[in-house]
Amino acid sequence: MSSAHKKPWLVLSLMTAALLAAAVFLALWGRNEEAASAAAPAAIPASVGNWGLSFPTEGQAPTGNASPADLAKYDSYYLGDTSQKVIYLTFDCGYENGYTGQILDALKKHGAPAAFFVVGHMIESAPDIVRRMAAEGHVVGNHTFHHPDMSSISQQDAFQKELDSLAQLYQQTTGRPLSRFYRPPQGKYSEENLKQAQALGYKTIFWSLAYVDWNTDSQPTAEQAYSKLLPRIHNGAIVLLHSTSRTNAEILDELLTKWENMGYTFASLEALPNTFT
Repeated sequence: MSSAHKKPWLVLSLMTAALLAAAVFLALWGRNEEAASAAAPAAIPASVGNWGLSFPTEGQAPTGNASPADLAKYDSYYLGDTSQKVIYLTFDCGYENGYTGQILDALKKHGAPAAFFVVGHMIESAPDIVRRMAAEGHVVGNHTFHHPDMSSISQQDAFQKELDSLAQLYQQTTGRPLSRFYRPPQGKYSEENLKQAQALGYKTIFWSLAYVDWNTDSQPTAEQAYSKLLPRIHNGAIVLLHSTSRTNAEILDELLTKWENMGYTFASLEALPNTFT
């Protein structure tokens, strides 16, 4: 066979070898990335753009983008009292999807206080539900009026407008002042945001346990929810759930019972410790 006929086979062989080498490289790179993530330090400066967690040990408090002590400088939290088997329940409420009443029923049955972080649309479209939250003793917190990426807002007056507009609407709707707890939309924040919220008298609340419950078009099964929420629960957990979730509404009564059977009790964000070391 002439060399002209051999060249296509040679090129194909070289291309195959290159693809195999690339696949091996990507596999090793992925493993290295996982190892680096697992070895991430416990305290990362509070300038990271998105709140994130890693769970090195099930049943123990996770590592966050910033340590409790770092966040405490800005009156910010992702954990509560880790010396006690206590859970702080929080719900993000972008809009009313027909499930908040059932969630409130389950909380009332268990005598469990919660915090509901609301936006302008939630108050405008479901004022009676928002009034019920307050009347039943739950914290109603500030999730901003329009739910923007707050980490992109650097000016204090623009930042304040998002929070003040929501607080004013809540006051007009309920006749009550809005609590001074703030949750950044989508967990996006900057160190400057933490300072801005603190200057306005707010405590910024992140979370130490959540799961993918926000996609209303693809809700998890009860078993999938339990597989995340039961083994990863821990002392002082600030749990983030979404009130738009059908799954959360259906399982909350049983979920609270399961946590109670594990020895946990529920506390309000107002009971968060004032200092961390």
